[in-house]
Amino acid sequence: MVKAMLTFDQKKSNVDLWIIITATFVALGIYSGFQGELNTFAKDQDASVLLRTLVSALTQFAVAGLGITLVAIIRKESFISFGLRSKGIVASVLLSLLCFVPYIAFTVATEEGVTYQPFQSVWITEDILADGFLVNVLGMVLVAGAWGFFEGFNYVVISDKINRRYPSPNRWLNWGAIICAVMCILIHGMIGVTAKGALEMITVLLGIYGMLLVKDYTRNAWGSVFLFVFVWNAL
Repeated sequence: MVKAMLTFDQKKSNVDLWIIITATFVALGIYSGFQGELNTFAKDQDASVLLRTLVSALTQFAVAGLGITLVAIIRKESFISFGLRSKGIVASVLLSLLCFVPYIAFTVATEEGVTYQPFQSVWITEDILADGFLVNVLGMVLVAGAWGFFEGFNYVVISDKINRRYPSPNRWLNWGAIICAVMCILIHGMIGVTAKGALEMITVLLGIYGMLLVKDYTRNAWGSVFLFVFVWNAL
């Protein structure tokens, strides 16, 4: 049996994925090694809120953003080439939001006293908003960049690289979207062992898988970014 030869684009995508994986695990390893010190500093009320936010945001970026940034620099690829453009932005946002309706409905139905506020689940947001106007603005820009833009866009780039490496003739058998959806479940520990947990896991799987299908359909990535800025950490 003759083994199929990889195309140049597949070989390049293979290397890119290993760069992203390596950068992510190195960042996780460093964070694990200094987790105690980083957490202590991040919660030190005597330290500057902006400095604490910056350190926390850089840590988050290292885990979900550094890998794709390194690949973009090495390959001289613009983030715009992955769908950060104005054409199709409305369809991308609306269709992506539609994919997250089951997750939103589940959260509202199962959680008591649900309130809406972007990044309220990011612990440092409360400290930022309790400070002055300038700190509010600069702090939230850092939070939106690390926990919003890069966390959402990270899935977009990884999914694109996976699909280039393992192309599928079937639009619905989107390996990038499938793997990224599973990644999200594992990273956030949403492996359902109870009926409620299983239902939450399914809604998240559908949401991440759906938003990445929407990105490929509309060729616009802003829907994925929108969800992580205004939905994922907001309920």
